[in-house]
Amino acid sequence: MNQYLDISPEVKEALESGRPVVALESTIISHGMPYPRNVETALTVEQTIRDNGAVPATIAVIGGRLKAGLTRDEIEYLGKTGRAVAKASRRDLPALVARGLDGATTVTTTMIIANLAGIRVFATGGIGGVHRGAEVTMDISADLEELAQTPVMVICAGAKSILDLGLTLEYLETKGVPVIGYGTDELPAFYTRESGFSVDYRADSPEELAAMFKAQRALGYKGGMLVTNPIPEEYSMDKAVIDKAIDDAIADAEALGIKGKETTPFLLAKIVELTGGDSLESNIKLVLNNAALAAKTAAKI
Repeated sequence: MNQYLDISPEVKEALESGRPVVALESTIISHGMPYPRNVETALTVEQTIRDNGAVPATIAVIGGRLKAGLTRDEIEYLGKTGRAVAKASRRDLPALVARGLDGATTVTTTMIIANLAGIRVFATGGIGGVHRGAEVTMDISADLEELAQTPVMVICAGAKSILDLGLTLEYLETKGVPVIGYGTDELPAFYTRESGFSVDYRADSPEELAAMFKAQRALGYKGGMLVTNPIPEEYSMDKAVIDKAIDDAIADAEALGIKGKETTPFLLAKIVELTGGDSLESNIKLVLNNAALAAKTAAKI
């Protein structure tokens, strides 16, 4: 076991006994929602995984320790501390560990720590990707590189619709990352079920997803697999409404000079404001939907 890694007793017992485990990120707790909604959502997502037959492993960095499986008190701490907790990407882990600091894990660092712990399935909201205007800014999420090199299945509602979805798919293709649509041939766009872009393959059951992932591992691929699970129809937002909110939020970010890792939290918060809170409700529902699918899939791997 890695000298900096702590696996909770519940997760450790599940892994040793071959029970399914699903990793969860912690950025959504500290940076994604206000307190106490963030803590309530995190605990509900964990319960959803349990209700679907798997063990949840919420992941974070606390006091320089890589945590696979948090206590309720630790989740509460992250929720109350909020944005004062560093948003930790791959580049941040060595410094946080060496200095004994806290970090909320992104898709990238959740994949890293999950892999260290031996967890193969991870449920999140949406992945990062190629930002609009990246041909000038070079703003490309580290999530895409991690998917290319870390053997974890990531189940999400597609790439966040604030991104350039076409370029994000092109980047994943270049890196050899399979993009699988669950029950769909089209890439979901986080808040909505449609994007106008096609996925690589379609799967219609957790068994199919598990079979693809096991084949990928058996073939010796070093990278992961991206499963895109559309937001449930009843919670999908009107595409015209969300597209306008995104365009307005991006314009505000550009006017304020917001760049780098602050871009996504700013845009998502602004979209919540512009949609009167509707986007936050959709966000929560899609995360719960992904957690349920992840638990069912982990049970088949």
